[in-house]
Amino acid sequence: MEQQKSVSNNSALATIISVFFFWGFVAASNGVLIPMLKKHFTLSQFQSQLVDTAFFLAYGVGSLIYFLISRAFGDPFNKYGMKKGLVLGLIISAIGALLFVPAVSYNQYMFFLIGLFVIAFGFSLLQIVANPFVINLGDPAKGSFRLNLAGSINSLGTSLGPVIFGFALFGSARSEAVVDIGIENLKTPFIILSIVLLALAVFLAYSKLPSPKNEEDQEKSLGALQYPQLVLGMVAIFVYVGVEVAVGSNLGALLENKAIKGIDHTQIAKYISLYWGSLMIGRWTGSMSVFNFSETTKKLLNVIIPFIAFAVVLFFNFIKEGDVSDLYIYGIWIVLFIIANFLAQDKPAKTLILFGLSATIMMLVGLFTTGDVALYSFMSAGLFCSVMWPCIFNLAIAGLGKYTTQGSSLLIMMIVGGAIIPPLQGKLSDAIGIQQSYWVAVVCFLFLAWYGFKVKNILQKQGIDYDANTPTGH
Repeated sequence: MEQQKSVSNNSALATIISVFFFWGFVAASNGVLIPMLKKHFTLSQFQSQLVDTAFFLAYGVGSLIYFLISRAFGDPFNKYGMKKGLVLGLIISAIGALLFVPAVSYNQYMFFLIGLFVIAFGFSLLQIVANPFVINLGDPAKGSFRLNLAGSINSLGTSLGPVIFGFALFGSARSEAVVDIGIENLKTPFIILSIVLLALAVFLAYSKLPSPKNEEDQEKSLGALQYPQLVLGMVAIFVYVGVEVAVGSNLGALLENKAIKGIDHTQIAKYISLYWGSLMIGRWTGSMSVFNFSETTKKLLNVIIPFIAFAVVLFFNFIKEGDVSDLYIYGIWIVLFIIANFLAQDKPAKTLILFGLSATIMMLVGLFTTGDVALYSFMSAGLFCSVMWPCIFNLAIAGLGKYTTQGSSLLIMMIVGGAIIPPLQGKLSDAIGIQQSYWVAVVCFLFLAWYGFKVKNILQKQGIDYDANTPTGH
């Protein structure tokens, strides 16, 4: 009976993880969309970053609406079923994708932002359901590792998104054959996306999924906010999502800088793909702890898996670009990530401290160098961001007890950081230049390192020490 339940949970996990793929696919594709819209509508860097504002603001609005409804009437997805929440989210996102058709027809920038807002609004419902769903599908002690596994599939979407989207837009498998295109070409990719999302909604509607429920009465007050680990964790999620998105979304403008690459927006897809692929590299590595490998095997896999993931990113870019040899040097930064990962030992607070400091150093290298060294140092932010989400999430809700669900919804709400920090960096870029605007990332990563240090002390005072109890996985 236990084995049958395990098989059922594995099947459900595989189904839910497929949803993670699509919101990663679309979010990363914004990196290709932004420079295209910037040129077509003659936008400033700040105005172009409103793409991220529209997309990630929808997460905040969607989570806030859901939170208020839950407080007033009880958790609707707990009442009607998590599966219905997933289906509803997919349908809303599919409608948002279709809105790109009238946006192209009317040729108004605001209409594109509305379409992206609706897509992300549906994704916010998916996030609210999918994260606790994955955690509840098995031993809670391994919940963060399952989130890493789901995150690795999300990152596969972020890696493929820019490549496939760029291919669909520019219609060539080789960047040297690419010519600038009209805005009309945006219709077909988003119609296809809408059809795929609707098909997935139908599949989920008729699939057999368990229905995990929280039987504990939810508090009507905001009792979760009495815990400093949650309050600071909300800020950490805001900063984490913001800096992760800002680095990638400003990458197009950075690549146009002659001191870095000096290429135009038709040639940037493989670099954006590698940035988001960096998150996949880290998350594939982090997900190894889900499996019961021996310590020796885990150590070996933690060296091999990052390069296998790197090879996957290179392969898909090779299909589009042909020659990707200029990306090989990024292996140096992957080695640095592997070293930091071994030192972190899968301990959440220690990981945040080490990865936050490592990312800070890489941003400083990028600020004070030029060419490939600067470019790949900035892009390595993806490697060090890769496993921060589950670390922050676990530390922020530690010890919340009956306020855990409330705390989780507040953390999801903070994804709105992706709507605020990218345009702030864009505004700074307009003032002092795109490369120097990455001082924003320095400040963000320093805060995340500080949060890892601070929250460890806060939890220890409450008798909780995840770094002492979390399996190392090495």
